[in-house]
Amino acid sequence: MIESAERATGTAVREYHHGRTPAAWAGSIIAAVAFILGAVAFLVGPNWTLLWVSSVLLVLSLVTGGVLRRMGFGQS
Repeated sequence: MIESAERATGTAVREYHHGRTPAAWAGSIIAAVAFILGAVAFLVGPNWTLLWVSSVLLVLSLVTGGVLRRMGFGQS
């Protein structure tokens, strides 16, 4: 019944599956960059400034994924 109602109104609901959402991609890419920067920070020193930057990026990846999900770009 829901499918026929969507066809009747002409609105298409876009569904994402298996974590292939813009929210998941954005959070994962930012987290990957944060982990790479953190690894580089440990290898070159330790460089504490770069380590803190990578920590902030990691927290930012969680916030970005959550905000995008609430905006409708995630899987419900």
